[in-house]
Amino acid sequence: MPKLGVAKDFLVEYAKLQKPVQKAVDDAITKFAAHTHAGLHLEKLAHARDPRIRTIRIDKFWRGVVLAPETGDDYCLISVRPHDEAIEYARSRRFGVNAVLGVLEVRNEQALEAITPAMEHIAGTTEKRLLVAVSDADLLRLGIDRDLLPLVRVLTSEAHLDALQKIIPENQHDVLLALAAGMDPNEVWQQVAAQQLPDGKAPEVVDAEDIGAAMERSQGRIALVDGPEELLGILARPFDAWRVFLHPTQRRVAYRPSYAGAAQVTGGPGTGKTVVALHRVAHLVRGLGDGQRILLTTYTKALAAGLRHSLALLLDEEQLRQVDVVHVDSLAHQLVRTARGGQRLEVVLDSDEKTRWGRIIRELDLPWTEPFLAQEYRHVVLAQSVSSLEEYLKAPRRGRGSQLGPVQRAKAWRAVEMFTQQLRNEGKFTHLQIADEAARVLTASGESAYRHVVVDEAQDLHPAQWRMLRACVAEGSDDLFIAGDPHQRIYDNRVSLRSLGIKVAGRSAQLWLNYRTTHEILTWATALLTGESFDPLDGNDDGGIGQGAEGLDGYRSTLHGTRPVLHQAATQIKELDALVDQIRAWTEAGVLPQEIGVAARTRKLGDLAAERLAEAGLEVAMLRNDPPPERAAVRIGTMHAIKGLEYRCMAVIGATAHSVPAASAVTPVEVDRLQHQTDMLAERCLLFVACTRAREGLFVSWNGEPSPFLPA
Repeated sequence: MPKLGVAKDFLVEYAKLQKPVQKAVDDAITKFAAHTHAGLHLEKLAHARDPRIRTIRIDKFWRGVVLAPETGDDYCLISVRPHDEAIEYARSRRFGVNAVLGVLEVRNEQALEAITPAMEHIAGTTEKRLLVAVSDADLLRLGIDRDLLPLVRVLTSEAHLDALQKIIPENQHDVLLALAAGMDPNEVWQQVAAQQLPDGKAPEVVDAEDIGAAMERSQGRIALVDGPEELLGILARPFDAWRVFLHPTQRRVAYRPSYAGAAQVTGGPGTGKTVVALHRVAHLVRGLGDGQRILLTTYTKALAAGLRHSLALLLDEEQLRQVDVVHVDSLAHQLVRTARGGQRLEVVLDSDEKTRWGRIIRELDLPWTEPFLAQEYRHVVLAQSVSSLEEYLKAPRRGRGSQLGPVQRAKAWRAVEMFTQQLRNEGKFTHLQIADEAARVLTASGESAYRHVVVDEAQDLHPAQWRMLRACVAEGSDDLFIAGDPHQRIYDNRVSLRSLGIKVAGRSAQLWLNYRTTHEILTWATALLTGESFDPLDGNDDGGIGQGAEGLDGYRSTLHGTRPVLHQAATQIKELDALVDQIRAWTEAGVLPQEIGVAARTRKLGDLAAERLAEAGLEVAMLRNDPPPERAAVRIGTMHAIKGLEYRCMAVIGATAHSVPAASAVTPVEVDRLQHQTDMLAERCLLFVACTRAREGLFVSWNGEPSPFLPA
């Protein structure tokens, strides 16, 4: 059966083309894909370093580059470029099948021929060698081409290895980078080389001419499509198209036939956890029985809308109708409204909640602050579904730094009763109260609403929300699939999944490779979390230490770009002027407005930035609770609102000492030492999350004293 492969780089290039050129590409692809069996429309090049390279005419200015075997009908669309550039690309590249891994590779033969003499000359001036401790046998078994060994042996520094990044095959460059970093060859095989393969094992036999089998093994870089209709469907939304590419590690997690129970995948920003969750839904939906449904959920309405949009790339209409994509608050509201016969549920605002706690403190003459009581209610009472003074007196208060004796607990419970009674009398609720009631309703009914539940951004859910999700699905195989990252926990939700009946031991995977952010941005942003400790997603019931800074060790990106730009301004006005200059520089370099995000710690600063950009003639769109608009405009939102999104270029503004951390978000150390530490960590994570929304460019600015979280 013929195969049609599409290289990831092809889709990136296509997305940047003007609409008329995209239309010409679509027409050419349709004609090509419909006649690949006859090899029509393909032109062979004279003096090409790879005889299998062909070009396809798009129009008189543009050409596509195609890899076509000498025999058979397995084709791969590699690139689309201006005519002369396409010809140069096609003549300079050579494709091959890795002798060990069996994956499809490309190298720039012309550049290799040019750079090798220079590397040899430099090596002749020094005895230093970068990989002197690694044997030829180890290099070969890790998939390094035999004819590259002479060049590898003359490398004298990591800078010279970096110079080979765009020249030699990507997976071979990754192997050499890991070896240069001091990793043992066996570790490199497990963590780098084997990760390129669908099952983690090298094929027993590799046929250097079997392009089809090589494309099958290369699905982190090559997407296989059934024909022109599927390909054109992908091209209709090219910026989303990367979701069809799964790295072999991701594919093993997403398409495992079945898990014996709940399973989880963790990883830093940009490692593809959300993509894995979406593909897990695509896998599970195909095995649903009559009347069975899947829940895909996350913690905000905007993120849920993004999940729904992306899922439409993977499922057909009938399959989509079998999946409910809603955020946890909406789910809780639906469940409780249904149980109450459609009763409207009025939710209190955060400001109203704070005011109520303040009145109760004054009325009962209590020695605590509004945040202290609100957190006690959230982290102890609601977290453990405590419903009586007797239960509260026995409830553990892990993570709370202020000790409360029995008398003090009784006073705190009196405050809790007053708060809940006031809301009851007025027919009002907090979101977490609704989630708590939804869990009770589901548990009492004894019925499961879903066959499978898939959770994204799991680290930011509260125990009450987890109890609801646990009650949504019967315990059993593939009941819950959880994706999240402790390092991106921006809400103070302490959760032990095990205590809630969600057990993932032995069914947990961690992703290490960042597919979004450049090495330069990632290295700088990771330094924001250096020295901090993080509780793992599955909890730690014995109070042990969770995932710390060492949890980011090995987290890496193979993408390279410019370093983050740090800007200190004398005043806020000058800081916003610098923001205008930076965004103009990005747009002049070809970045589209909708590919630029601006994150501020507060909504007020975001509004000021929007006003200044509008004055400068730049289109802006504010990110609130709704999905981002489709129009071409710079996206502006708070650091909280920007979470879960990504942009080609990102500006993080107002990173000052008084804003990051925000005093209003941090409990004073004298009130509760442990809560103070937790709040400070959440603020640090918030800055980390904002900075790692960037793919290629990061601009961080402040006026006056910088945030203490910023790396020196």
